[in-house]
Amino acid sequence: MIDIVILGSAAGGGVPQWNCGCTNCRDARNGQPGMSATQASVAFSGDGQNWFLINASPDLRQQLAQTPVLHPAPGQLRHSPIAGVVLTNGEIDAITGLLTLREGSPFTLYAHERVLGILDANPIFNALKPGVVDRRAIGLGAPFALTLPDGSPAGIEVTPFAAPGKTALFLEDTDEGQEGDTLGLRITDLSDGKSFVFLAACAGITDAVRPWLEGAELVFFDGTVWRDDELIVQGLGQKTGQRMGHISMQDAIAGFSAIEIPRKVFLHINNSNPALRPESDERARVEAAGWAILADGTELRL
Repeated sequence: MIDIVILGSAAGGGVPQWNCGCTNCRDARNGQPGMSATQASVAFSGDGQNWFLINASPDLRQQLAQTPVLHPAPGQLRHSPIAGVVLTNGEIDAITGLLTLREGSPFTLYAHERVLGILDANPIFNALKPGVVDRRAIGLGAPFALTLPDGSPAGIEVTPFAAPGKTALFLEDTDEGQEGDTLGLRITDLSDGKSFVFLAACAGITDAVRPWLEGAELVFFDGTVWRDDELIVQGLGQKTGQRMGHISMQDAIAGFSAIEIPRKVFLHINNSNPALRPESDERARVEAAGWAILADGTELRL
């Protein structure tokens, strides 16, 4: 059994985005229900006591504060139930929150060598001291067992796999991209064999990606934009979803039509996406296709 909490469901910048005056952001600022969201991350646990995060968003402090299972244990002055963080890329959206975890509580950081290199090259991440935070390299297609702070097994296995995407935005001018820039994760409960997949950045459902999805009980999948030219049409930017390394929701729905997964959740939803609006035609189409868009704080069980 794996318990899961959606810490954040939005793409980079969250909803509302600090400098955006689009309809979705305006309504989020005005308190319209179902519109506000922090940047994408989930927490999961096999025992309800020790938790692992997938990515550490810039909103992590807020997410921790509003998630009781991630609070310090009662009666302890210094404590964190966070046993580890697994990174799927080196984007600002995924790594900035690591600096929130610099206050001396030990945990294990799991990431591809490519992403560990990005962290090593930036001295600000030295705030995560080696004697406190153990950095472990993970390899594509190589399953690894998560461990608890005392070194014992957590009963959960994670298998990283390559996904079509791109290098981190802040490296685009100097780096053409490398293997390990964009990962999906298949996470398996070793007690019953049930798995869920986290793939919040993905430019296409390729033949290489499809086998990692098949047989999963649950998938968290890239829902950045509803249509590929969404930002251009709305006057919010000049990049397509594909240029940003993201498949559109419409194409994702079509791509999953032949893949049997009981529960499908869109995550990493951009502030521009009309499917954010609970009353929209786009939301109705998402739900009619068997997908869900869930609020921050939603709890699930595998």
